[in-house]
Amino acid sequence: MASGSGKDSFRTLGYMTRKDAEVKLPPATRVKNKTPAPVQISSEQLLREARDTQEPEIRPPNQKIADSDELSDYRLRSRKDFEDQISRDKRNIQVWVRYAQWEESQMDFARARSVWERALEGEYRNHTLWVKYAEFEMKNEFINSARNVWDRAVTLLPRVDQLWYKYAHMEKMLGNIAGARQIFERWMNCSPDQQGWLWFIEFELDYNEIERARSIYERFVLCHPKVSAYISYAKFEMTRGGVELARKVYERAVDMLEYDEEAEVLFVAFAEFEERFKEVERARGIYKYALDRVPKGRARICARRIEDSIVGKRRFQYEDEVRKNPLNYDSWFDYVRLEETIGNKDRIREIYERAIANVPPAEEKRYWQRYIYLWINYALYEEIETEDVERTRNVYRECLKLIPHTKFSFAKIWLLAAQYEIRQLNLTGARKIFGNAIGKAPKDKIFKKYIEMELELGNIDRCRKLYERYLEWSPENCYAWRSYAELEMSLAETERARAIFELAISQPALDMPELLWKTYIDFEISERELERTRALYERLLDRTKHCKVWVSFAKFEACAAEYKEDEEEEDVVERKKDCIRRSRAIFDRANTYYKDSTPELKEERATLLEEWLNMETGFGKLGDVSIVQSKLLKKLKKRKPISREDGSTEYEEYNDYLFPEESQTTNLKILEAAYKWKKQKVIEAGECAYSG
Repeated sequence: MASGSGKDSFRTLGYMTRKDAEVKLPPATRVKNKTPAPVQISSEQLLREARDTQEPEIRPPNQKIADSDELSDYRLRSRKDFEDQISRDKRNIQVWVRYAQWEESQMDFARARSVWERALEGEYRNHTLWVKYAEFEMKNEFINSARNVWDRAVTLLPRVDQLWYKYAHMEKMLGNIAGARQIFERWMNCSPDQQGWLWFIEFELDYNEIERARSIYERFVLCHPKVSAYISYAKFEMTRGGVELARKVYERAVDMLEYDEEAEVLFVAFAEFEERFKEVERARGIYKYALDRVPKGRARICARRIEDSIVGKRRFQYEDEVRKNPLNYDSWFDYVRLEETIGNKDRIREIYERAIANVPPAEEKRYWQRYIYLWINYALYEEIETEDVERTRNVYRECLKLIPHTKFSFAKIWLLAAQYEIRQLNLTGARKIFGNAIGKAPKDKIFKKYIEMELELGNIDRCRKLYERYLEWSPENCYAWRSYAELEMSLAETERARAIFELAISQPALDMPELLWKTYIDFEISERELERTRALYERLLDRTKHCKVWVSFAKFEACAAEYKEDEEEEDVVERKKDCIRRSRAIFDRANTYYKDSTPELKEERATLLEEWLNMETGFGKLGDVSIVQSKLLKKLKKRKPISREDGSTEYEEYNDYLFPEESQTTNLKILEAAYKWKKQKVIEAGECAYSG
């Protein structure tokens, strides 16, 4: 072997080294600008440019035929190419089709027909070839040849519906109606699928042949006794024949197919047919009949349809009720509730709009009380179910515009509108609504909720202004006075609270003065202002001498020792004794008052003495029960006559009280009466002796 490197030896022998086999790729270029070009290039343009840039020896030449010899040569070469392709793969349908279409383009119809026939010799079961062959004959107006092709096709392939349909359609387009009908009849004798029968029926209906279509339907349901066939027949009768004929078709179907796998579809269609013509009871009977025969696993559709049927009947009833009396708001409520169970938002809104359009004719609140709840429910529906903020706001706005606030108003609707704005975090809108409510129709609830909102937000100055407006509007409202004072008390504004209480009790008329006085007294007690509390009790006793006031005053004095702190034990005992003396003095004043000024108020006096006795008992060793026992009353049961309407007299028992001073007077009267009686007896005895 010649000397040299091993690599050179490999090259000499014709072999490639590893280095020679390596593919040297160009270095990767970095794309700097990735923005799209202003003019985009399509894929078709790229292919066209690639073809134009090919080398001349690669690109196929554009042949121009100059004479008949060149044309014959071109045809010969093309036919040879097609024949070679066919010889390689005779089952390639696309080659046969292109071959026939090429012969057709050369206007050689005989050769084209020959190609179609050769193709069908091996692939006669391919209905696509028959269709293209027939279309070739029709396109070139060889009608009889086309008929021949179609006739051969349907004879060889009678189960291919497309061949029959296109054959009949060709005759129909040519105006040969009888011929098309004859083709359909031949087709029906082969018992085609349902679509074939429906095409035949549609053909007859195009020419308004109703009786022919009916007879075809009769043959159709005999050939295909299925639910879908009967439903189609019934729909035909419903639109062309009448309700009774359609009902008879449904009845025949039920008799024949009541245990069919698709029976529930038939029952539902039959019931819907009855519902459409307002035969609700018939529909309900069909559903019940179906539920007895359809297996439970397939009865869901029927059950759902039964519900729809019930809904339809109730809807019809409500429509009738609101039509007769549109001001019957209870019917509107029921109607809306029914629609809400279905859930059709547009339908629900429609019913609400129709309902609120029926405004009460009289501007009296009692006529509006049920009506206003339609608006409230409408607004709540829009807020909760549809979550439409603007619609909800508009509902409240229109409702407030409609109410005649100068004559009456509804605090509920004002509050709901304001609370809705609060939930939407629109405090400005809520304040505006509250302000309009106070200006147009002030009410206790509105003031309370407005103040509550501002108090939760910590706006104390706003709360004070609102309380001032509240009391300016209702100065006799003890609740407002007390709430205002409690607000100042919670802020440790003692002087403000005391001033408010003083203004309150100085009002000429109050709706619940006892509540206000009690709150004022409890306030002074909580501040450990004992002298102020005593002064308040004295001022209260100047206004009323009610038993509860005396008892409360006495209990306060009895517990006054507990309000002093940081004292020695001896001082506490002495102070407690002093409190007991003060409490007894008040009870004694009260007893004297009832005894001298109002002796007829026996029950109040008895209650006072019982409270006094209980308090003395509660004092323990420091108490003296004997002080009260000598003053206690005796409870007596008496009878008083009552005259009835028929003239008879009844006696009714009642409780009476006998006081100690009354009992002494009674004893003296008894002794005096006994002395007179004895004296009378002595006189009578003397007269008897004298007469004897």
